[in-house]
Parts: sequence; structure tokens; C-alpha cells
Amino acid sequence: MPPESMPLENRSFLQAIPAPWRKALLRLAASWLALLAVFHADWTAMARQWWEISTYNHVLLILPIIGWLVWQRRGELALLTPSCWWPGLLFVAGAAFVWLLGGISGLDLARQAGAVALLGAVVPLLLGPQVMAGLLFPLCYMALLVPFGEELVEVLQTVTAKITVALTHFSGVPAQIDGVFIDTPAGLFEVAEACSGVKFLIAMFAFGALAANVCFVRWRRRLVFMAACIVVPILANGARAWGTIYAAQFVGVQKAAGFDHIVYGWIFFALVLAAVIAGGWRFFDRPLDVPMIDAARIAASPFLSRMATATIAATGALLGLAALIGAVLWWAVTAERLAAPLPAAIDLPEVPGWHRVDYAPTIWWEPRAGGAGHRLLGRYADESGHAVDVFYALYAGQGEGREAGGFGEGALMPSSPWAWQGKGPDFADARSERLLGHGEVERLAVTWYRTGPVTTGSNSRLKLAVIADHLLLRARPTAMLIVSAEEGHHGPRAADAIGRFLAATGSPGRWMDRTAKLR
Repeated sequence: MPPESMPLENRSFLQAIPAPWRKALLRLAASWLALLAVFHADWTAMARQWWEISTYNHVLLILPIIGWLVWQRRGELALLTPSCWWPGLLFVAGAAFVWLLGGISGLDLARQAGAVALLGAVVPLLLGPQVMAGLLFPLCYMALLVPFGEELVEVLQTVTAKITVALTHFSGVPAQIDGVFIDTPAGLFEVAEACSGVKFLIAMFAFGALAANVCFVRWRRRLVFMAACIVVPILANGARAWGTIYAAQFVGVQKAAGFDHIVYGWIFFALVLAAVIAGGWRFFDRPLDVPMIDAARIAASPFLSRMATATIAATGALLGLAALIGAVLWWAVTAERLAAPLPAAIDLPEVPGWHRVDYAPTIWWEPRAGGAGHRLLGRYADESGHAVDVFYALYAGQGEGREAGGFGEGALMPSSPWAWQGKGPDFADARSERLLGHGEVERLAVTWYRTGPVTTGSNSRLKLAVIADHLLLRARPTAMLIVSAEEGHHGPRAADAIGRFLAATGSPGRWMDRTAKLR
């Protein structure tokens, strides 16, 4: 009896796979193993974040979910014929370029996104456009393997604080808001990073995307459900923070905070998730007996059929994949080694109308600049009683371990007495932020980055400038300048002191160049 006519339960696993799929799946598995080995550093870093950081613990479920989504489609996929497809090399090139951008800019998020995208990109290359269409949602769902969301923390802190203080006022409790700090009769509350609700939002987004695909057919219902999975957790997190503040007025801050951690960690998320499911249940419109994809429709698509004619030999596809990966690895290694010459020593320059004084902050403040070749920290004062603190760092280049705009670098140091309070007043081409030390001392910090002709306070703008230099294999030094001042309740305002200092120094970019002895 030929294998094709055997009952499924009597056939081996390999015999149960249609013949055209066997070699295709072996090539895919071998390519995935090779990519995991080549980019093991990125996958190891992601796995560590999934396991160790509570914001990303839910990602541990994404891998089995992706496997389940593919398993759901196995019967229909078996009706399609896989083939190597040369336009798939364009997908590989795009994913490799994203990884390269992350590698040459020191942006881990882009590196990790590129590593994940490469696994998805080899699917159309080695299995063809029709199989890609059948696996479109699982391939897109792979994007949730990338640990993203930390970029939303400051925005969510601010939004949560505004929702919380509005509900606090509505409930009759007097409150004053200052950035992410809310002052009430029971005490001062901070909407800290852990209270921003980012991990709640990301997990709900992942669930919403899955449910929208599995439970709905109509796109309008899918979009409404996804919107609910974004809006509801943001509002719910604001309500949770308000509940903590409201309870603290009666039971004290310690008891309210302790109860909040238990409720938020074990009960609150489950209740909100159940409420969203209950709200969408009656609108689920996918019949249970309908397959997740329609192989006959995919095979009959004229557009996909025309695309499928662009075939390539398996050997050519694998060689093309290897050549692209080799090229981006060489480029990234070469760019990583770029280093501009730095002077042997630098010093903070003289400023007209200002003189150097001892640096003696009320609470020690020393920005972090990992990997910088030179660091300077000092205080200037003028005859009118204004005082500013100046931090300057000079880098030979930007890369892994030496990122001026990297996480934890700059004015707000992790595990320090300082907390982010909110955005500060505007200064030209700068990042302005207000910090609070030990809940008592306020500090305004204004940051600029300088590389080549670019002067900016935007980390994104700095990254783009660094990427352009590294793509052209051009070595340029990068400088970071932070001008800061403590907020005096009875003396000069911090913004006024910084404004006067900047007026005396002139252009921050030129002043940074003079300090680096580039002019």
C-alpha cells in the first residue's frame, strides 16, 4: 500500500507530510537554525528580557501561540505547493537592513526586530508567495516577540497622572498635580514607570490581535475590538491609580500601596481582560467549523499565481540568503570599529560673565555617559546669584556600550535619588526635563547632542545622524552637553539661570565643538 493511501494514524510523521513539502520544510528549518546561530546574541538578549522583565513575561506565550496558529492552518497549507521565490530575497534584504540599522546605531530594538523579521522573511523566499499568504497572520504576529514598549513609558506616565488627578478631583479629594507627582492630604504620590501601565497595555494588545484574528471575520469588528484593547487598559490603569490614592486617604499610604500591588498583579489585569472578552463575546462572528484560511481561494488568486511564477532554484535562494547576511555582518562590524580621534585632555571653557565655583549640589547629581572618552562636570555662577551645573561627555564614536542617547544614559540615572517629573520649558533644539530628588529637590536639565553639523536634543535625530555616518563608514566624534540648575524656591528660577548661561555661551553646538577642541 503506497504511503498516500495509508490511514493517517498508521503513517509516520514524515510520511504524513505531502512530498512537495518535505524538502521545503527541511530547507526552512536549516535556514532558521543558521539564522538563530548567527544572531544568537540578539535572541539571547530577547529571551533574557522575556524571562527577567515583568513587562515582557507574556512574550513567553507568544512562541507557542505562533505554533498553534500554524497548526490550525496545516490542513489548508498542505493543499498548497511550496516553491523557492526570488522576490523573497527583497524581504530578506529589508529585514537584514533593519538589523544593520540597529547594529550601527546601537539601537537594540532595531537589531532585535531585524533578527525576528529575518526568520519571517525566509518563509516567502523558501516557500513562495501563496504559502506566505496562508501564513500571513502568524508571520505578522511574530513581531510581538520583539520586546518593545519602553518608549511609551513617559507618555503613559503623563496620561495616567492626568486621568488619576481628574478622578481624584471628581471624588472630592483635593489634589495638586506636578508632572507625574500628585500631592494629596494623605501624601505625595508618584506615577512611576512601574505604574505607567505599559506592561498591561502591551499584553492586552497582544491578546487583542490574537482574538481579532481568531474570533472575528469582519474587519470593522476587528478594529473596534483592537481599539478597546488599547483604550480600556489605559483608562483602567488610571482608575487603578486613583483607587490607590483614594484608599490612602482613609487607610494610609503604606496599606493602600501594598494592597494595590497585590490587586494589580493578580486580580486587576484578569478582571479587565474578562470585561473586554465579555464585551466582545456577542460580536464574535467566526463560525467554529470554518478553517482559518481558504487554500482554494489562495491558489485561485490570479495575483498570487502571477507572483508565484518568479521562482528560483533552491541553491540560488540559499546562496542569496547567505550573501545578504554576510554583507550586513561585514558592514556592521566595520561600522562598529569606527572611532574618531579625540584630544588627550579637555576642560570646560571660560564663559563671559560667569566663573567656576565648587560643585556642591543639594542631592548628588552626576549624569551617566557610558563609553565616553572624556567626561566633565562643573558649576558656573554669575554675580547675580545664578548658578548652573554643566555636564559634558565626548565620545570617539557611537555603538554598543557607548550610546549618548541610550537607555539609562544622560540626566536621569537609574537607581539614583532622582525621578522624572515631567517635561521642562522649551529650549531651542534641546530636550528639557524636570527631575525630582528624594521627593524634595527640583532640578531642570536641558540636554543637547552634537555629531558633525547636527545639534539636537532628540535621541531619534541623533540616531539618524549616527546611522548616516555609519552607513557611509564615516568616523565622527559625538558630544553630549547637559546644562542643569536646581529650582530655587526663593532665589532665581532654574530656567532663568540656564537661559542667561546660554546667552553668554552662544550656540550650544559651537560651544560643544570648542570644548572638544574641534574649532
